[in-house]
Amino acid sequence: MTRAPARARTLVASALSVTVLLITAACVAYERDVPRALPQGVTEPPAAPSPSPSATASSSAVTGRSTPVLNDEQLKAALITEADLGPPWAAAQGPALWRDGTLKATADDGDCRRLLEVLYTEEPFGVPAGPRASVTLDDTAEGTQLREQIGAHGPEDVERALEWLRTLPETCARFRAKTARSGTQDVEVTELPLPDTAGDARAALRVTLTGGAPDTAPARLTVDLAAVRVGEDTIVLTNGGFGEVRAEVTQAMTQLGADRLAEVARQGRLRV
Repeated sequence: MTRAPARARTLVASALSVTVLLITAACVAYERDVPRALPQGVTEPPAAPSPSPSATASSSAVTGRSTPVLNDEQLKAALITEADLGPPWAAAQGPALWRDGTLKATADDGDCRRLLEVLYTEEPFGVPAGPRASVTLDDTAEGTQLREQIGAHGPEDVERALEWLRTLPETCARFRAKTARSGTQDVEVTELPLPDTAGDARAALRVTLTGGAPDTAPARLTVDLAAVRVGEDTIVLTNGGFGEVRAEVTQAMTQLGADRLAEVARQGRLRV
């Protein structure tokens, strides 16, 4: 009997895992209003310190929040982990080299230039105000990297950023970008559909950059960018690399991350 190559078996297993995650996340989303345990792999978040009435009033006046702000430990508990993806994913050893080599780029059009800046900084909503948490994971087989960030931003800023992201598949569908290290890149921007149950509002893009230095063979970098609002917090998830960047991984991890953050926030409200 001929055995399938190890990588093929890994991809099949990974595909099945992602499919299960998508189904599980969809089921979880329908049960958001039903008290339940935290998702597997996430420990129950610690209780946030109970603020004094005056402190609560002051905080609400400044941030406009009607619910308690999640603390650092709670945000960390909401992050996805390598266990959610399984092998060959592992904790990253550092930022991907292609971030400076290819994403550090500019373009003539203002919106397209801003998109490149957002891909490089991974901050479509700007710098978070207050507590934040992030995790970076590597696909050690494909050389791709996934990063999730959670933080709080002003609601108006969030909605404005999401609306802008949704326009980019049309306004920046195709353009050329100039990089300092990788020559001129041909850039294509398309919409990346996300599950309707991923958070309260969402937008996602798939950006491909093809090119390279004049004396090298063309290379193709693919970067998925997903931005989601969950209550009064946000998730920014990027998944990119020169290897195979699977859209279903981006979609499944965005859904799982949004459900996990919603659950942590619910647990936090119950403790106040």
